[in-house]
Amino acid sequence: MQRIWQQHYPINTPHEINPDQYSSIVVMLDEAVTRYGDKPAFINLMTPMSYHELDQHARHFAAYLQQVLGLKAGDRIALMMPNSLQYPVAIFGALRAGLVIVNVNPLYTARELTHQLNDAGAQTILIAANFATTLQTALAQTPIKHIIVTELADLCPTPKRWLLNFAIKHVKKLVPSYFLPGAIRFKQALHKGAQHTLIAPVLHHTDIAFLQYTGGTTGLSKGAMLTHRNIIANVLQITAGAQITENEIMITALPIYHVFALVASITFFMAGGSNILITNPRDTDTFIKVIKDAQFTAIIGVNTLFNALLNNPNFDQVDCSRLRFSLSGGMATQEAVATRWQQRTGCMILEGYGLTEAAPVVSINPPQTPTFTGTVGLPLPSIDVRIVDAHGNAQGIGEPGELCVKGPNVMIGYWHRPEETRKVLSPNGWLMTGDIAQLEADGRIRIVDRKKDMILVSGFNVYPNEVENVIAQHAGVLEVAVIGMPHDDSGELVRAYIVKKDPILTEHNVIEHCRQLLTAYKVPKEVVFREDLPKTNVGKILRKDLRDEALAALKTPIETT
Repeated sequence: MQRIWQQHYPINTPHEINPDQYSSIVVMLDEAVTRYGDKPAFINLMTPMSYHELDQHARHFAAYLQQVLGLKAGDRIALMMPNSLQYPVAIFGALRAGLVIVNVNPLYTARELTHQLNDAGAQTILIAANFATTLQTALAQTPIKHIIVTELADLCPTPKRWLLNFAIKHVKKLVPSYFLPGAIRFKQALHKGAQHTLIAPVLHHTDIAFLQYTGGTTGLSKGAMLTHRNIIANVLQITAGAQITENEIMITALPIYHVFALVASITFFMAGGSNILITNPRDTDTFIKVIKDAQFTAIIGVNTLFNALLNNPNFDQVDCSRLRFSLSGGMATQEAVATRWQQRTGCMILEGYGLTEAAPVVSINPPQTPTFTGTVGLPLPSIDVRIVDAHGNAQGIGEPGELCVKGPNVMIGYWHRPEETRKVLSPNGWLMTGDIAQLEADGRIRIVDRKKDMILVSGFNVYPNEVENVIAQHAGVLEVAVIGMPHDDSGELVRAYIVKKDPILTEHNVIEHCRQLLTAYKVPKEVVFREDLPKTNVGKILRKDLRDEALAALKTPIETT
């Protein structure tokens, strides 16, 4: 497909980036440290850490991994913690040692953790003490040999470190008792590493930097193999497409273990920005206190995060005067939320699109976009896209089909899963995303919905995103999710799950609202009110969990007396 989107790039946006500009992420890191030295790189728990301080800690951690633990280039290390200053130190330290990083959701159950550690073959783990009991339960069934435990305030200066760690453990009681024989403290690891000299391994473009686990479309989670070149490419692509400068102050409320926040954090670091890490974004009151006077210029989030901030009355106190870049991804942004955000902050939410297998960002609405477009923007430099029907035939402008992506940011495959790789990655590098999209005349991509979430009502396609967007416009709705349910006559019917903003909202109110804005077959036939909706730790609403729960209820026999 001809790259018609390039005609609509802002001035000075390159059509191509050079993914071979750096031989590894480490070389890119060295350049940033040399250039920005004493600037704050990351801030957490009101503690700044400069580029030089980060690099020194990272070198000590790398030396510990290499010289004390004896890890070799290519070995896998698992990182299991929320956002903290230790996270970027661990990432850059592990990369300096030539290791492959396996980011782990700290909210995983022991079963989920066991699967990921075994699948990755990780023998070393850095884990926050808050989640050590999970590892304790799983440990005997994993290949883990080396355990490093950190407390959240470990890189804060004393006595602040002692006070915060004491409060987190004994006052807030957020660290359950655990028993991990042989585990070493993170501060001890840094101290031991400082006594050794790191022998820098030779790194290549094709070396794997991250095994980033994703549920994909089927089965157990799979590790997407993201190389140094993949990450470098996406950092350069985002920097160009979003026009990021060295004066940015970014709020990272999404967890760094998630690929969106991971690569965004690296991107802003490489550009010379400062990154404020939010450890627990679900604590909206504390979150707002942290950002209240930060004069931030950028924030990344998902629809539910922006919505939660807007619905907290304290958000009115936040200084958004310098905000110029609000990027949303991970799930569809609802127009009602985008409109309120712009009214409150003066900054439009810019939707982007990505997936783990593309390291991750594919497209972004440029910062100059004046109004909410309902699209995920223009493909980034050096990225090709095409839309295909069920038979692989190219679709024209405005015709929906599966979105396929190609570029230097696309993964090399799934770890030890050649069959799964062949299902989504063609021999000539096209990644089949599983998302239904259409290309607009101006080159912007419009995501219609997930292929697997599409609802078929009497032969007509119903896309949950569209129905959710309409329902979210009702003033009485706080959150909404839409799924398809089996139906004898129509094949499926539309069911809406709603969290009320207005306690007197009724099913009739919702259906009448939808009838005014949707054709009949798209209108929900069932409305279920709930206190909350299931979400990932990132805040993405889990339609799958709602669907599984609903289908299980259908199979449960009704008790009779």
